[in-house]
Amino acid sequence: MQLSQYYVYMLTNNGNTVIYVGVTSDLTKRVWEHKEGIHAGFTKKFACNKLIYIEYFQWINDAIDREKQLKAGSRQAKVDLINKENSNWNDLSLGWYH
Repeated sequence: MQLSQYYVYMLTNNGNTVIYVGVTSDLTKRVWEHKEGIHAGFTKKFACNKLIYIEYFQWINDAIDREKQLKAGSRQAKVDLINKENSNWNDLSLGWYH
């Protein structure tokens, strides 16, 4: 039996001026959708297509709770978390797509 995997992730734009927090069960597909602007909304409007942070969860409820916690927090709290894990704000999805 394969365990489920859920992801809480953060995206930003090229200037690192906006942070988006999301949750998904298919990170590769979801990041691709953001990069391609498939869905209208916040990430398309603000060109959030750079994956800068990922957390992994076995249970969807835990992932959703964490997403809500991050969204409710300050921008500075998000920046601090990103800086701790990815201090150069590199796109963690580089090389995923051809």
